[in-house]
Amino acid sequence: MAQDEGCATIGRPFDPVRKGCPEQMTTTRRSNLAAALRTTILMAALGGLLVLIGAAIGGLKGASFFLVIALLMNFVAYWFSDKIAIASAGAKPISEQEAPQLYQMVRELTTRADLPMPRLYMIPSDQPNAFATGRNPKRAAVAVTSGITKLLS
Repeated sequence: MAQDEGCATIGRPFDPVRKGCPEQMTTTRRSNLAAALRTTILMAALGGLLVLIGAAIGGLKGASFFLVIALLMNFVAYWFSDKIAIASAGAKPISEQEAPQLYQMVRELTTRADLPMPRLYMIPSDQPNAFATGRNPKRAAVAVTSGITKLLS
């Protein structure tokens, strides 16, 4: 049996030992570290740019003021970006009773990836789309549009 044939589990119970199917999705510590490093460098560079703009506008006082702004922006981005993304999309929490098929699909994926179950949200939009957010797997959230759930049904 080819790797893809018969491996899909949507609509039936997850069986990680199905012959010829991958047992578990993996990400490496190295790839996670590289992503964190790139993000840190990007945020530091943007903060540094903000400080340079502050220095050009108001000298040392301007640079100091813009440094505080940059630190505050990075703090908010780290601790609250998931809530900001969910709120800006107009997403509302959904229960397993409201979307059992969605919960089953996400549970299968998180089981294969050895991740905790994220919070699930529904975006009232007919356009098919979805996104995941959160600063770590324990604080993850997945938002899907009503349009993509219709396509997946």
